[in-house]
This record gives sequence, structure tokens and C-alpha cells, in this order.
Amino acid sequence: MSPNYIRSFSEGCLRPPTVIGQFHTLFFGSIRMFFLGVLGFAVYGNEALHFSCDPDKREVNLFCYNQFRPITPQVFWALQLVIVLVPGAFFHLYAACKSIKQEDILQKSSYTGFYIFSVFLRIVLEVVAFWLQIQLFGFKVNAIYMCDVGAFEKKFNITRCMVPEHFEKTIFLIAMYTFTVITVILCVAEIFEISCRRLGFLKTQ
Repeated sequence: MSPNYIRSFSEGCLRPPTVIGQFHTLFFGSIRMFFLGVLGFAVYGNEALHFSCDPDKREVNLFCYNQFRPITPQVFWALQLVIVLVPGAFFHLYAACKSIKQEDILQKSSYTGFYIFSVFLRIVLEVVAFWLQIQLFGFKVNAIYMCDVGAFEKKFNITRCMVPEHFEKTIFLIAMYTFTVITVILCVAEIFEISCRRLGFLKTQ
């Protein structure tokens, strides 16, 4: 790929053809990623080390932590951010290869339809991630986790485990749910903006 294609691709990703799309890029790229990268590490970085069960044995703690966290929240949210970026990245890669200027995307119906489809895919992926987050983490982190160790220890089946900083994690969960909702709203608003521009209610950039 030539440098011109790379430049067009990067400009398309950083400067979408709609005002709301540009705000979405700013919100998604800076605030959300900063929140996850900096605060997420502070809240979840040492969770496995401070997760303790009764009896407080390393092997029991590790077994129960793997049961408590089938996937760590940082990994899940990082995957969510990457996957949600894929539809837009594919569109801007297509636009770069076809030498489509950003200002022309809302002028031709085929380009506009392709772009709306990529935004719609972002909405679907965000909704799926929202549902998966509910299934994996719920809306609240309890201070006590009851671990089923029947497959590990034959003497007992259930043990109590202490979850560190459970209140901070609950706040962080709510914040990540809020970010997902805001992103979906921005995507819906972007489709609405595109429709208004195509119908002539808004002046095309």
C-alpha cells in the first residue's frame, strides 16, 4: 500500500465525514480508551494477587479466581474496543483504496449506504458486547464470592472468597456500561445526521 493510501486511511479514521462521527472518534479514541487504559489498570491491575479464599492457599485462590473471572474485564473491554473499530476501519480502507474523498462519501448513494452499514455494524457489535458484559460481570461486584471447589478439593464444595476493591469495580462497571450506551447513541445520531443531510435538512460538509 502506497503512502497516499495510508495517509488517506488514517485521515478517514481520524476525520469521519459527519460532525457526530468526528465527535464519536474523539469520545471513543481519547476518553474511553484513556479511561480503560489508565483507570482500568489501576482498578483491576492487581486483582488476582489480592483475591483470597478460605482456606488461603495459592492453588485454591487461583482456581477460584479463574472461576470468578473466566475473562478479565480489561481483556474483554480491550477486545470490545478493537472489534467495534473494525467496521469503520474496513470502510476507510475501502475509501482509501478507491481514492474516495471524505467530502464525497455523503454525495454518492453507494458510498453513503456503505458508510451507514459500517455504522450500523458498530451499533450491533456494541449491543452484543453490552449483553456479553451483563452475562460475564453483571451490574454489581459483591464483596464475597462463593466458589465451587468440588472439582478441586474433595473435603468441601463451597468456599468464601474476598473480592478486593469491590465498590470501585462496581463503579467502573457502571461507567463502562455508560460508555457503551453513549457510543450507541452517537452511532444512531450519526445515522440520523446522514439521513438529514441526504434529505437536504442539513448542509453537507
